[in-house]
Amino acid sequence: MNEIRIGYARCSTDKQDLAAQRQALLALGVAEDRIYVDQGLTGTNRERPGLAQALAAVREGDMFVVPKLDRLARSVPDARAIADELEQRGVKLALGASVHDPANPMGKMFFNILATFAEFEADLIRLRTKEGMAVARAKGKLKGKKPKLSDRRQTELRRMYDTEEYSISDLADLFDVSRPTVYRVLERTKSAERAT
Repeated sequence: MNEIRIGYARCSTDKQDLAAQRQALLALGVAEDRIYVDQGLTGTNRERPGLAQALAAVREGDMFVVPKLDRLARSVPDARAIADELEQRGVKLALGASVHDPANPMGKMFFNILATFAEFEADLIRLRTKEGMAVARAKGKLKGKKPKLSDRRQTELRRMYDTEEYSISDLADLFDVSRPTVYRVLERTKSAERAT
């Protein structure tokens, strides 16, 4: 039975390009139609459709190929769980050009070190993002999402609603917003009226 190579690539945002990872997988012997991808999903999220499809596609004797371990998982328990699942199913795991051998103590230790670094890097990114947002907030540059309607239009929406001549759907159509937005505006304007 021939070994089939199944590739997996991932990037965290929709703006990032998967071309380099695809090229790496092709160079590692993965056929174009056997590359599964997730775009806009972080490695800390285990619910990834591309990953699920890739894991479903591998069979005993196949090889699961990722360009780097951090593309597969961003936490030690997750990386370990995926590697263990592949091992139990008789599937080899290739991290770039290196084939992970769970039976080899050095290989196992190296895998765990890589997984720890991937998790550490994800934690650092989260921390830097949090710190950056706190600094921006302190400088008044991060004020949250801009409302869909100006204050004047919100007041007008409230006035029209209070006449009881317009339904929520009517207001949503008239102001070209969703029904939940109409409800939020009504809640906000009601709160503002109470405060005055």
